[in-house]
Amino acid sequence: MLDIEAFDKIPAGSTFATGVLPNSPTGIFMTRDGGDLRWVAVKGYAHDWAVYCHWAYHSEDFVASSGDKVLTPEYVKRCVPCTEEVMERYRI
Repeated sequence: MLDIEAFDKIPAGSTFATGVLPNSPTGIFMTRDGGDLRWVAVKGYAHDWAVYCHWAYHSEDFVASSGDKVLTPEYVKRCVPCTEEVMERYRI
């Protein structure tokens, strides 16, 4: 569980978590095409953060720069389990 103290120690502009989840209602449901999605969590420069995703065959760098932002809080928390205080800093 990512808490605010640990979040504040993450360097701005860095990818601090990554993984692969199914593109499904039990993973990150972004499209009806199925398959797996790679996700990356990136800390911003304004004490904020976001999770981006794209097809799993893409690299972490590609997903961080060109992926789709995950907007559903439930999906965000599946990627990065965190406290509400950290979630309040999520960039929509």
